[in-house]
Amino acid sequence: MPSRNADAPAIAWRDSALDRLQASTFDVLIVGGGITGAGIARDAALRGLSVALIEADDFAGGTSSRSSRLVHGGVRYLEHAFFHLVFEASRERRTLLHIAPQLVHPLRFTWPVYRGARIPRWKLQAGLGLYDALALFRNVGRHHGLSAARVLASEPALAGDGLKGGAQYWDAATDDAGLTLANVLDAHSHGAAVLNHAEVTGLTRERDVANGATVRDAISGKAITVRASAVVNATGPWTDAIRRMEDPLAKPAVLGTKGVHIAVPARRVGNHAAITMISAVDGRVMFCLPAGEQTIVGTTDTETDAHPAEVRATRADVDYLLRSVNAFFPAAQLGPRDVVAAWAGIRPLVSAGNKGDPASASREHLITSGPLGVIAISGGKLTTYRLIAEQTVDRVLQHLRIAGRKCTTAERQLPAPDRPPVFGALFEPIVEGQVWNLGDAVCAVQREFACTLTDIMVRRTKVAYASRDHGIPSAPRVAAAVARHVGWDEAECARQVEAYRSEVARLFTIDS
Repeated sequence: MPSRNADAPAIAWRDSALDRLQASTFDVLIVGGGITGAGIARDAALRGLSVALIEADDFAGGTSSRSSRLVHGGVRYLEHAFFHLVFEASRERRTLLHIAPQLVHPLRFTWPVYRGARIPRWKLQAGLGLYDALALFRNVGRHHGLSAARVLASEPALAGDGLKGGAQYWDAATDDAGLTLANVLDAHSHGAAVLNHAEVTGLTRERDVANGATVRDAISGKAITVRASAVVNATGPWTDAIRRMEDPLAKPAVLGTKGVHIAVPARRVGNHAAITMISAVDGRVMFCLPAGEQTIVGTTDTETDAHPAEVRATRADVDYLLRSVNAFFPAAQLGPRDVVAAWAGIRPLVSAGNKGDPASASREHLITSGPLGVIAISGGKLTTYRLIAEQTVDRVLQHLRIAGRKCTTAERQLPAPDRPPVFGALFEPIVEGQVWNLGDAVCAVQREFACTLTDIMVRRTKVAYASRDHGIPSAPRVAAAVARHVGWDEAECARQVEAYRSEVARLFTIDS
């Protein structure tokens, strides 16, 4: 158990949350603090329900912080005729651009077409025309075709040999972990009891209906029972583990597919904006995405039986992504040593009907109720999280037999991050040349529910993703800067640094 002072101002909230969680009976207990669970908690709290949100790791600690960081209609889903999903995602993209402009930004994509491409220019133009139509022509901008000369004028580092032309279209980019946290913070500000680093160890029941869960808090070591009239399983890749607490013989509801991304130096690639690519290796649609000093290349899409906590990129994954990007940017000549970071997440797709090629599997979501009445979500994608949350809370209200509480999350603004300006020593950057400073670290523990050094370095900032050493040399300074706010003594600071080293190895090691 970590040594800490429970009266430290940035950690005392945990004991208050534990007391409240144990003393109250909530309308709804949400298990899982990724983007879906966070969105459900916010929606339910805004509709006046008493809400408990429990997350085993950190908020956005799983797939929700390992995405492509896109809010997009899903142009690649058109090939597989998932028109309803594209329509929903396009509408949600427009909604998120409106309610969270500080977190969701328009992003221009260039799609070059080469001689012999699997998707020729005429088919691309037709597809992007349909993409605009499914967005009701209300995207940031409509697509337009480009000659080869105009493609190279826009993205001069692209390969010119065999280039026939292309097109430009619009989607949006986001901070995936930041978007998740914004939902958690707004849920909390509207009365939700939220707790990260607290694992559900079992479900409680009364008359064959789930009425809560047993929970172990990893920070304090306390074990509590949380009571609720409705229970929601929003654990993504861990969905089946919670379902088996309800029914040990439950068949798998989730098909896990692995998505790997790599970050490489943007100056080596030379892309100005986002690039949509058809991989020369296997013909899959993939992206080069601008991320400050880096370019993110991804993603893969392969079936996996890896445990969600242990999924990592492999050398084969990295090689595939490097070969794909080098074919479009021949001057880059990227090799394994150019990879700043590589990470993997598991997409929790609906298992029913999704067999064969993972790339063609549906990203639709499914909301079901188990034998004890636990409401579970499988499938879905980051872009449609708000809609999934709305539909889930509607189901909760039916379960509670409550009527007439309308969802308002499509109109209500998500709050902007509340990070006050910092001065003096706290203005010192965590890593020289990066944008995050020690003040951001202190704010993370004071205002954003960060409880560990890993929370700060991986999700409240992106320090872990931004350099080859993942900020490990700076970790002791960050621990020292926040120590008095979270009650860490020297021994606990050292333990936090070592735990961060272990977490970096878990997240970023490239397996053979």
